[in-house]
Amino acid sequence: MQLASVRAVVTGGVSGLGFAVARHLVAHGGKVALFDVNDEKGAAAVAELGAGNAAFFKTDVTDEAGVVANVAAAKGFLGGLNACINCAGILGAGRVLGKNGPMPLSQFQATVMVNLVGSFNVAKACAEQMQGNEAGTDGERGVIVNTASVAAYEGQIGQAAYSASKGGVVGMTLPMARELARFGIRVLTIAPGVFWTPMVDGMPDDVQASLAASIPFPSRLGKPEEFADLVAYILGNTYLNGETIRLDGATRLAPK
Repeated sequence: MQLASVRAVVTGGVSGLGFAVARHLVAHGGKVALFDVNDEKGAAAVAELGAGNAAFFKTDVTDEAGVVANVAAAKGFLGGLNACINCAGILGAGRVLGKNGPMPLSQFQATVMVNLVGSFNVAKACAEQMQGNEAGTDGERGVIVNTASVAAYEGQIGQAAYSASKGGVVGMTLPMARELARFGIRVLTIAPGVFWTPMVDGMPDDVQASLAASIPFPSRLGKPEEFADLVAYILGNTYLNGETIRLDGATRLAPK
């Protein structure tokens, strides 16, 4: 798939990793539909990318009917749909047994709903639209790229909910790729390490420095542009399928 031909839904698309992906795709001739919940950031993102290149759709990724409707509307704006990049997510940090008692089940459920169920919800709605596309190189009709985390493999204390949700994203990658192969739709996942995102920007300087020092090489936080580069490479290489790719500078998270 050539980047100039990409017509993509990007969830979490108005900030962080999602916006970096949107910016990269537009810079290379693609068009994007930004799915997010922040109206103000959505307007700013469209203003930067250009109204002809991007549109904002206020979207709760856990709302099945709302996602189906917005995916259909996005396809209309884009003039087609051949890529789905799921970057929407929440941290949901909290200990199973905290100072104030056990984690409320609602907190665990909310984290899994956004990170795992939301990714599946958008992916299936996009796949439904992609299956009717004209086949391209190798019979390809579309690509789905989900976002997990290295916490799916070595989650830290306080990340039980987050790690469970991201582990689920990793776990559904291969079976989805196998099932959707008959439609010519590829499914991959990226598991990023610690990246410069709005969440990290809010951390104290000493915490940021400690995080950077824990990464073997290069000893720094990842750049959203590097995540976007990998998404672009995945879109362009039709032989990549059914895999989760770590993008983490060889980091392995410590217990805390």
